[in-house]
Amino acid sequence: MSTAHLPPPALPGSAHAVRTEAELEQILGAPHPDIRDKHTTFTTPLVRRFIEHARFFTLATSDADGNCDCSPRGDIESTVRFFGDRTLVLPDRLGNRRADSYRNILANPHVGLLFVVPGIDEVVRVNGRATLSTDPELLESMAIGGRAPNLAVVVEIDEVFTHCARAILRAKLWERDLFPDADAVPSLREMHAEQHSLTVGADEPRRQEEYRSYLY
Repeated sequence: MSTAHLPPPALPGSAHAVRTEAELEQILGAPHPDIRDKHTTFTTPLVRRFIEHARFFTLATSDADGNCDCSPRGDIESTVRFFGDRTLVLPDRLGNRRADSYRNILANPHVGLLFVVPGIDEVVRVNGRATLSTDPELLESMAIGGRAPNLAVVVEIDEVFTHCARAILRAKLWERDLFPDADAVPSLREMHAEQHSLTVGADEPRRQEEYRSYLY
């Protein structure tokens, strides 16, 4: 039976749900003041240098009703631009035109960013308010291979803070010996076919979708 047609199970743990900050702190404890207040409202030279090495980041957004989305972004080299210490600009790249993140930004400007440097365990988080721009000079400054993005995301920074390495250390994310066998991981094509009850031919390559040949 397809899992898409199974009746929804009871929400796990609902009888023991945590519903207040007081309950949460009783379980986890209160953060040390240095941790609670570790964020700033601006970037520093070292934070900017870290982000300049971050070839991968995620962009979290939500619509006017609070429905959330998180989108992965990446380039062979970081093209994030800084204007002063409280504004950064992100390029849009060729995609599938759903533009979920951008539709959300039009309804709700608040965004969250998580910057990841390959091989480094720590990450940097940035929260702020975004607008969309088609400024030609700005777009051209973020071109790669002679191809400028169609859109720029301008983020006015509200919070910046570093995030410790525990999550990446627990996941052993960069330890190549622990990478899973690629054949054991479902491909995009297989998952899409299962979601929409499509048939995938046994002779079709698993990870050779057409988009892989035109990234910009």
